[in-house]
Amino acid sequence: MSTTAPPATSGSLHVSLLALPEASVSTLAGIFDVLHGPSLLGIGAKDAPPFRVEVVGEAKGPMTLASGVPFEVRRSVDELAVTDIVIVPSVVLPPQGWRKGRYPRLVDWLRRMHEGGAMLCSACSGIFLLAETGLFDGKDATVHFWYARDFQALYPQVPIHPDRVLVISGRREELVCSGASTTWHDLVLYLMARHAGATVAQEVARMFALQWHQDGLAPFIVFEGHTDHGDGEIQSAQQWLARHFSVANPVDEMIKRSRLAERTFKRRFTAATGLSPIAYVQRLRIEDAKRRLERTEAPVDEISWRVGYEDPAFFRRLFRRTTGMAPGAYRKRFRIPEFARG
Repeated sequence: MSTTAPPATSGSLHVSLLALPEASVSTLAGIFDVLHGPSLLGIGAKDAPPFRVEVVGEAKGPMTLASGVPFEVRRSVDELAVTDIVIVPSVVLPPQGWRKGRYPRLVDWLRRMHEGGAMLCSACSGIFLLAETGLFDGKDATVHFWYARDFQALYPQVPIHPDRVLVISGRREELVCSGASTTWHDLVLYLMARHAGATVAQEVARMFALQWHQDGLAPFIVFEGHTDHGDGEIQSAQQWLARHFSVANPVDEMIKRSRLAERTFKRRFTAATGLSPIAYVQRLRIEDAKRRLERTEAPVDEISWRVGYEDPAFFRRLFRRTTGMAPGAYRKRFRIPEFARG
């Protein structure tokens, strides 16, 4: 089948929004609507909208997405010779994870579009497909923190930062990926600001009530220690610690219970979990503090004491360093609003 260039519109960039059967309908449709925002809402130049968005895929026609919702693919990638921006939306991974090699035609097409000058962008877990191109090897990227371990196992050559909202890489800053879930908002607002200007991006954000995730994603990440490392002695210590992290001197207690020499225990613990014993304790304590801030009215000083810190000032510093937010700000952001409580 012969390929063609998208119809030209003066001043407009062609965006290929790539549909996959695994795609999330909310992300795919959301990106489509927001990038159309300037023309839909009459923002900016009326004769030349900044983007012309087209849903593309392996084949033209209806496609059933991950949630069972049908979506219309307007053009096959085989028909598209050039584009300015490609966006791979978030995908829902099955229990067995992402299967590499399933979409060789799409991977080849992505490489060709990049060679032709296109930006390659991913939202959330869409980076799983983009990483197959090899273009992200050795370049920083981000992915939904829920999928970070799976991604690292499949693509160890890609440095991944699941706590970051938006990562821009490449010599031309042409490789762009956003992190967890609704950080696609940050992706589209970034593209809007970069190609249409800050004023247009601000107006679109206001009209759609979108917010930049300026605090990063660390506050959203739930700590779960690695337990699949195969070191039975350390697993026993982790199980004990999960119930007793708030006691005084928990690291000393773990070492006593392990019957290992102190240096041996610390070395094996760090090798197995990726964290030193004291750092692991701190993460467990902060995670418990987050739940208490979300679900109780207890003062911050009391929460500090309950999770194991007698010095509230130290607790506040550690909480901010771990989550990127002060305890009070975290509570305000994440607790259920009064009107929604049963």
